[in-house]
Amino acid sequence: QVQLVESGGGLVQSGGSLRLSCAVSGSIFRLYAMGWYRQAPGKEREFVARIRSTGSKNYADSVKGRFIISRDNDKNTVYLQMNSLKPEATAVYYCTQEYGDYWGQGTQVTVSS
Repeated sequence: QVQLVESGGGLVQSGGSLRLSCAVSGSIFRLYAMGWYRQAPGKEREFVARIRSTGSKNYADSVKGRFIISRDNDKNTVYLQMNSLKPEATAVYYCTQEYGDYWGQGTQVTVSS
């Protein structure tokens, strides 16, 4: 059974940084694209970043140049380095293995102004 567990969320001041991690088990991790999404209160879940098995990456326009997605296939873990955080980044952040549509439980990120 595929399981995804996010960690690293918390409270940070505007302009600060956080690094989210997502540990994956039960999957041949290196074969699949992994993504990060977020859902703010009262809003729909939205795409943040994706990294494919090849290492190629995509970002939402709102985070380009400030967020960095990476993966460690030896540790079955995907990361999201978030820099220059803004209050509008406050949301629950979810990681997903796109093949099979598996999702983690989410981790809360709160950016204070």
